[in-house]
Amino acid sequence: MWQGDAVTLADVAAGVAILVGLAGILVPILPGSLLILVALVAWAAEVGTRTGWVVAGVGGAFLLIGTVVKYLLPGRQLKAAVPTATMVVGALVAIVGFFVIPVVGALVGFPLGVYLAEHHRVGAGEAWPSTKAALKAVGFSILIEFVSGLMAAGVFVLGVLAV
Repeated sequence: MWQGDAVTLADVAAGVAILVGLAGILVPILPGSLLILVALVAWAAEVGTRTGWVVAGVGGAFLLIGTVVKYLLPGRQLKAAVPTATMVVGALVAIVGFFVIPVVGALVGFPLGVYLAEHHRVGAGEAWPSTKAALKAVGFSILIEFVSGLMAAGVFVLGVLAV
């Protein structure tokens, strides 16, 4: 196979994997950031240039920073509003929801689980404000991870143009 075709195929394959990774961040079915990182490293290995490895390194750094920030900032808000046990119940109901209602079950199950746990813990009056605080923190976490994924994708696009 001619080298130009292989690089083009690698560009397209990595680009599709990065797009799927970005979608996986928004709809947590796939490990989004991990998929983006694997796509960047595989692309760099296929391209085999210094630029390719710099792109993989910089993109990986954005993903790493995003992952750290994703757990630090929203985690503080979340711990102040909702106990860990409530989040565990929310995650478990999200997993059940994923299998009961295809595609959107996890998105329905998580808030339902958090609400039910908070209703049991603090009563009906305070359950909804706690649930909203948990949803805001989780949404902020997803936003942070998505922005870091977009930055890695941007570095990839620049790398494709440079190679």
